[in-house]
Parts: sequence; structure tokens; C-alpha cells
Amino acid sequence: MSTLTKQSRDGKKPKVNWARIEEADHFAEMVKKFRQGKLEPDLFRRFRLQNGAYGTRMTDDYAMVRVKLPAGEVYPHQLERLATLSEQYSIGSAHVSTRQNLQLHWVILEDVSEIMRSLAEVGLTSREACGNAVRNVMCSPLAGVCKDEEFDVTPYAIATAKFFLRNPLNQSLPRKFKFNFTCCEKHGMARMVDVGLIPQTRTINGQSRRGFKIFLGGGLGNKSFVGHQLEDWTPEEDLLYTSIATIRIFDRLGDRKHLERNRMRYLVDSMGWEQFQSLVLKERALVKMAQSVIVKLSVDSTPQKLDTNIRITGFEGKSIPDGFSRWRKGNTFAQKQSGYYSVSITLEAGDITANQLRTISEVSKDFSAEGYARTGFVQDIYLRYVAESDLPRLYAKLIDVGLANPGSLTMVHPVGCSGTTSCNLALTNSHRLAKEIQRKFIELKLDQDEDLRESSIKISGCPNSCGQHEIATIGFFGGGGRSGKDMYPVYQMSLGGRSDGETMLGVNVMRIPAKRVIPAVLKLIETFKANKKQEDDFKSWIHKIITGHADSQVRTVDDIKKTLLPFTQAPSIEQDKDFYADYGSDSSYHTRTGKGECAA
Repeated sequence: MSTLTKQSRDGKKPKVNWARIEEADHFAEMVKKFRQGKLEPDLFRRFRLQNGAYGTRMTDDYAMVRVKLPAGEVYPHQLERLATLSEQYSIGSAHVSTRQNLQLHWVILEDVSEIMRSLAEVGLTSREACGNAVRNVMCSPLAGVCKDEEFDVTPYAIATAKFFLRNPLNQSLPRKFKFNFTCCEKHGMARMVDVGLIPQTRTINGQSRRGFKIFLGGGLGNKSFVGHQLEDWTPEEDLLYTSIATIRIFDRLGDRKHLERNRMRYLVDSMGWEQFQSLVLKERALVKMAQSVIVKLSVDSTPQKLDTNIRITGFEGKSIPDGFSRWRKGNTFAQKQSGYYSVSITLEAGDITANQLRTISEVSKDFSAEGYARTGFVQDIYLRYVAESDLPRLYAKLIDVGLANPGSLTMVHPVGCSGTTSCNLALTNSHRLAKEIQRKFIELKLDQDEDLRESSIKISGCPNSCGQHEIATIGFFGGGGRSGKDMYPVYQMSLGGRSDGETMLGVNVMRIPAKRVIPAVLKLIETFKANKKQEDDFKSWIHKIITGHADSQVRTVDDIKKTLLPFTQAPSIEQDKDFYADYGSDSSYHTRTGKGECAA
């Protein structure tokens, strides 16, 4: 049995209480009015979304509750509460999204207010996790520990979230609005959101000053755009003014008539970057003159207190469990703080059981010197400030609850949106396909292949890119194919997407039937191995082909199409009935969808 200091066992408490418990009572009252026919369905839908309750596939009786975790921070007692709520009101498990939220699926509509009330008791909220407002403010899970960062942006992300939550400025925007703070060029998606920020310092008059590279107008969806850098450098005191100015312009000029084109990226595209940039800078000057001096970001830059007295005993004399070296290589990240590691805990397509949530609550107290966990950008959970000597003990603990899958930081850990498991717009079960790929690639030990380490696979169940497929080395989005009168699930494959300093969208290549995706990817890897140069890894090899710089036998996208063409052929339903069923289903495939709520 482990013995720890009392301070460690009790765990740390969050600095911010995001909740207002009266919102739970208001939600319960609005549900009652909706059920009695006293509230129009469209009005109730907008209210429900503003409070973080998303529609569930083909039914008005259930909802998905999206819990906001600003900057991804989640504390032990909050994890315990989320575990309990998943058992009481959901399906015994939760889902970690690509935007650092935690979601509870298939919640009876009348129970949503009970969840809101219980969340409020531990300082959490679902307010504005959906709807046309500023969504969960994201921050790289490696902010504060990354060797390449210029300063920790976490306090700025938390301050931005505090300022905009329930702020009248953003309660009825043309569409949702997203912020993303990242530690460096590599560990984030600063160019793929409405406002993306990378920390940057400048020396002015001999003094080091903090500021940001700010990117505006990026975003993923049915039509995606890479963001533009606003200016060479934005000092930290202009962060809030820039944010307010950008939101005000979007609120004023965004397209409210055409819901499919009312994200800010469309406004930037139609107006042209130079004109939009000029408007933002002029609006910022007006905001600076008009805003009261008390309107400012409350940035808490107090140095983090670490519990360096954690002492874990009870492991002495035991051998290190099998697989530890493999797990350490693919799941841990050496921090800039000497002797400490960040651990990425692998989930299958973001799913986590109640028991596993409780284990992460325990290990965040027992192993992390900062005393809490952070959700990541690829449906994973980070435990930071783990002493190097404690890694074997942590691994043994994770094995016990099925959380020790290797390869979290490699290609074998795909992203998969919820797909047809719950989403109204989904055409395929992207969620299950991601799990199938992860299991197969772990079986093949592809996480140990250095050539594949930096690559990624991301899967969406429809073109809307909730699975971020357009910024993946290999991306897929779902659709339907037909052979005669019979339909089967199919994915459009894209190649060459990336979200690092060379951010670019993937190039659509060809359609691959769902049941042929795994062999097609393995064939592509085999082709890479046969054609690579000594300096190539898989990601750089694909990049060369997409950008027209390949110097191997396979030089173009057309060459890749020829290689993968055999995987596109559909057998008759008599020859292979399973081919015509999606993953997770034993019935024939169809493309029935419901009404989407992304623009409600």
C-alpha cells in the first residue's frame, strides 16, 4: 500500500470556481416549459446549447453534457465527481474531446440540471461549452513544462476564459468562437482557430517583455482555412484589447443569414485578410480608448507551488512490469524542469470509464507534484511533474485499470470524433474506426518505429472535421458508397496535413471503404519503407509528395492512388457481407442523419 504525505493525498484545490449553481435551477425550469409546450423548440435548443447540453442522435429525450475544462485543468476531486456523474446519469464512462472538454453522453434531458448542480459543487460548469459564444479556452497541456516555450501561457488562458465566461460581449455571436494558447510552434494549433496565440518575448530598452504571435481567422470544418498573423508582435497588455476588438468585428459583420458560412474564417476569406486586419487594428485602438481601466485580464502569475515531499513506498522489491520501456518511450515527455516528466495517458478515441477517472484522480494526487491533471489536444490526459524515479510505479498503477496502452505520442494513437455513436450529422462510426486502428497498430508494435513517431491519423465521421482530419498526416472523413443498390461506409483520405510551424491542410487523395482503411494505411507505410531516403520519416516523405519535392519512385499523389487502387474495389454483398456494415454494426449501412446543432 502506498504511503504519502497528507498534503499530497488531499490533493490541490483549483484557483477558479467556474460555476453558478442557480443556472441549474434555471435549466430545470426551462426543460419543464419545453415539455409543456410553452417554449418553442428552436428557442429551447439555443438555450440548451448555451448551457452546454448538445443534442443526441435522432432523439430529443437525451443530451450530451459538455463540461468545460479551461486550459484543460482538472483536479482530483473534480475527476471523482465526474466519475460519479458518469455512473449516475450517463453510460458509466465519459469522453475527452479534442478541445479539452469532458463529455457525458446519453443523459436524460431532465437529468441535465442535476448534473449542472453537481458540477457546480466542485467548481465546474457546462456554460458556453456549446452554442454561439466563446467556447472552452484551450491551452497546450505542455505549457509551463515545454523546453521550447518562451514563457508559460497557462495564466493567460485561464484569465481569458474568466473574462469571457458569461460576458455580455459574446452571448449571441453569429457562431461559436475559439481561442487556443500554445507553448510553442510544435505543440498546438495556433493557426487553426479563430484566435491562436504563441508566447513570444522581446527585449525593449534592455528589458525583456512578454507578448504573443496572434493568428486570426483559422479553423477546421466543411471548408477550412489557415489563420493569418495579425502583426509582428503583440505585447501582453494588448491581448485583451485585441481579443475584444476581434470579437466585436465578428459580432458586427458575421453572416447571420447563412448558417453554413457564419464562422469568422468565412468573414476573413470574403473580406480579404488585409481589410480584416486593418479593421481589427482600428477597432483595437477604439477599444483601448473606450474601455475603463478596470476592464483587464486578471492574470495570476504566482509561481506554481510544487509538492516535492511526495514519497511513494510499497513498490520496493518488485520487478518493473513488462512493457515499461516501450510505454516510457511513447508516452512520456522530458520537461524543462530537471528530473520531471509529463505523461500522456492514452485513451481509445477519448473514452474513459468511471473507474479509470477515479484512478487518474488518485495518481494525480499520488504522482504529480502539481497535484492535478490536464486534458490534451488529441483525446488524451496529461499527468505532469512526475519524478523520473516514479515512472515505473505509475506505469504499474495504470496497467491495473487498462490505461497503460503504449504509443500515446505516436502515430498509433489516432483521433476519432464521436461519429454515429451519438452525433446527428455523422455518416460513419469514426469513433470505432479509431479504436480499431489503435488496437491493430499496437499489436504490430508500430509505436516502436521511429519513422512513424511524428506522424498522425485523425478521423471525422463527416466532412465537418470534428476529428481534425485536415491537419493529419493521414486524415479521413466519412461518407457513403454504393455498389448497385447496396450501400457501404467509405472514407475520403487526405494526406499531408499538419498543425506545426508549417501548418497546411491535407490534400484529398481518394475514397477508401471503411473496412479497407487499415490495410490501405499499412500498404502506404509499406510503400514508404520501400521508397524512403535515409533522412526521411513518414511525415516528411508524405510532405515531399504533396508539395512536389519527392525524389523516389513514388513521386506524386497519382502514384499513391495507383498503389492504393485495389483497396477501393467493392465486392458484392454475397461475397463479403461484412464489407457493407460499418464498424460496431451488424446491419446494412445507411446514411441517415439528423439535424445538426453546430449552428443552432
